[in-house]
Amino acid sequence: MFEKQNVLFIITDQQQKQTLDADSICMTPNIENLKKDSINFDKAYTCNAICSPSRASLMTGLLPHNHGMVDCTHNVPEYRANFCENSDMLSRKLKRNGYRLGYYGKWHIERSNQLENFGFDDYETEVHLPSFSRTMIESYQVEHHGYNDRILSGVCKERIDETEEYYIFSKGIEFIQNQVDNNPNQPWSLFLSTYAPHDPYIVPEELYEMYDIENINLPDNFEDDLKDKPSIYKRLQTLWKDLELDDYRKVIACYYAYCTLVDTQLKRVIDILKQTGQYDNTLIVYLSDHGDMMGAHGLFCKGVTPFEEVYNIPLIIKWPNSNLRGYNCSTYVSMHDIAPTILDMLGYDSLENTDGESIVPYINGLKKDNDKVAYAEFHGQRMFYTQRIIWKNNFKYIFNGFDYDEFYDLNNDPFELNNVINEVGYQIKVEELAREMWEVVKRSGDFNLLDTDYYMFRFAPIGPEAKLRESLYNK
Repeated sequence: MFEKQNVLFIITDQQQKQTLDADSICMTPNIENLKKDSINFDKAYTCNAICSPSRASLMTGLLPHNHGMVDCTHNVPEYRANFCENSDMLSRKLKRNGYRLGYYGKWHIERSNQLENFGFDDYETEVHLPSFSRTMIESYQVEHHGYNDRILSGVCKERIDETEEYYIFSKGIEFIQNQVDNNPNQPWSLFLSTYAPHDPYIVPEELYEMYDIENINLPDNFEDDLKDKPSIYKRLQTLWKDLELDDYRKVIACYYAYCTLVDTQLKRVIDILKQTGQYDNTLIVYLSDHGDMMGAHGLFCKGVTPFEEVYNIPLIIKWPNSNLRGYNCSTYVSMHDIAPTILDMLGYDSLENTDGESIVPYINGLKKDNDKVAYAEFHGQRMFYTQRIIWKNNFKYIFNGFDYDEFYDLNNDPFELNNVINEVGYQIKVEELAREMWEVVKRSGDFNLLDTDYYMFRFAPIGPEAKLRESLYNK
């Protein structure tokens, strides 16, 4: 029916990739069905552990230090995180190629919430959405002397069709139907962005009751004492000291149920695509902006903790006419690679400026996986915990600007129990990945890190061996 492929993005918030693994007890049957028609990426990584930086990188193909949104829009004054609005964007590129664009749900990329400035025709973001009541049946609250009590998880009386997620997908279905009825020859691109499964994990009772608490296992690294890791992680671990083991299981059950809520809504939008004859001609991208610790290393939520549970994200792409149904791709993909990849799959040139690259040549065998890295940068939120993270060949190096570094051999230690940064047998690998980090820093113009050759900053395993700009002093 259509000359061009439609594009559907399903963006969840804070969903662990492990929730979609084959051995997970998290119930997502509709995502499993989508995976059968799609490319499934095992090594997709967010480029930042919090919402706004990663979402802005998804849309621009830039690392956070280049698009400017280095912290979340609601957390800091504008000067601390200021989106570069003249950046080329995936949405603007699609608009220039004749697409009608819709966006419903969490935006969180910049502060204006005026999406027409970025190519969207119809939208309703978090500042426009109606409020949704949640009548609590039970909940777990985090208490800390001097701080307000804060709900971490809970069960509510409301039905699935009374949730924000149901509303967002209903708006998306309406958008698709309107296109079919009124503009059947115009391609469309729709972004459906949920708050789920972000904390607090509050879910309808009907979903929570699908999970048997006794069958929920705690993560294999749950009892990590963190003794060989930066002390801030240990400090964060104490926040959860009052939880009993059953409390952990109940929180995890709420999180899984929240993922299941999204899964029920995915079925609704897939059904409308099939009913209107558009499923085969729609490129579908399912991903999350970042993950959640969810009990791993005795922690919850996300932030300065650089572990796989936060950075390894779900990424599923149904690419029409590619004959890649059910294909498992082991190429590293960073968040800032996704926009160039989607544009390549659609047959368009990439963005005007990008730090990422298309993964299509790797999928087609034109480039070698061994040459690809994943990369992330963390600017510390309000606490300024500077980090850079690089993955290559299942090794992972974390440069920490606030404590000693970390290095994990994910081949032999997938749960990151042993920080081998100081072990003699890994020093060659540590320096290799540190050099790779500096190469990305140079290519992306991250001069704030690259030009730190003052005495007090010289503690990486190896230096950058170059500067981007010369100081006016000490020449």
